Amino acid sequence: MNIDTRIKYRHLVCFLEMARQGSLARAADVLAVSQPAMSKTLKELEELLTVSLFVRSKSGVTLTEAGVAFLRYATPSVQALREGVNALRGGEYVGGTVRLGVLSTVESLLIPELVQRLHARHSSLVVSVVTGPSAYLLSQLRVGDVDLVVGRMTDSPEIQGMNFEHLYSESMTLVVRADHPLIRGPLDRSQLENYPLVLPLANTTIRTFADSLFVQCGISQSRQRLETLSITLSRRYVLRNDAVWIAPLDAVRLDLASGELQEIDLGQREPGGSIGICSNAHVPMSVAAQGCVEVLRELGQAYGEGIYP
Repeated sequence: MNIDTRIKYRHLVCFLEMARQGSLARAADVLAVSQPAMSKTLKELEELLTVSLFVRSKSGVTLTEAGVAFLRYATPSVQALREGVNALRGGEYVGGTVRLGVLSTVESLLIPELVQRLHARHSSLVVSVVTGPSAYLLSQLRVGDVDLVVGRMTDSPEIQGMNFEHLYSESMTLVVRADHPLIRGPLDRSQLENYPLVLPLANTTIRTFADSLFVQCGISQSRQRLETLSITLSRRYVLRNDAVWIAPLDAVRLDLASGELQEIDLGQREPGGSIGICSNAHVPMSVAAQGCVEVLRELGQAYGEGIYP
């Protein structure tokens, strides 16, 4: 059956934005159109497809089963068209853009090395990086706003229905500044709760592993805490005072090597979560994204063998 020529690009854009925002009003604001115009466009699309794409309620809109199915095809279609137009306008017919969702666990060491290797191999490649918690990044992956999500995310409910590929395992560790009182003599674990604690945000995958380490070691968490996913903020805060940071090992590996931070030896480490690549099973992967996956696999193999940049 031929595609109905009455289905226009504007229909798809409006549909995707409403799916992304979960609200007609917010989608209309993003697209700079009136709400009546937005509603009319979506009504036209539903009539042309002869299905309801959204369930409307006072709290917003959610995709119907038909809407979820249509999203799988509308997303790569619009994405491919945008990439083609951008490539022609830029005069670059090879290269393209790869859009990465990056969790804090990998942004300090893995991703800079990834970008360096990609740019060494491709003269016209744009690497666009978005950071944030796993739930947010996986939601962006679901609607096609990023091509891949990289990091520790296997415990996130939003990963259901996605493809996950393991790269390597990474443990958590406790670190402090080089002249911290805790490293001046034999470690008394009970003293840890007397110092401010820096740890990941609650309800994130990495926080689960952080909490697990404390439980395994029988340590009570300090009541004075800084909760953040920002590696930059965590590092700066710990270097300026007596705080204890429970950090992904990759995030502090270079600081440990330089001596700026010192690891508190608990006699054990949390055994390690899976760092990997998540992709949308329903969206065809672009050539640029495929090239990115190849380099990530190379780095994952090196990390698994204990070889770091």
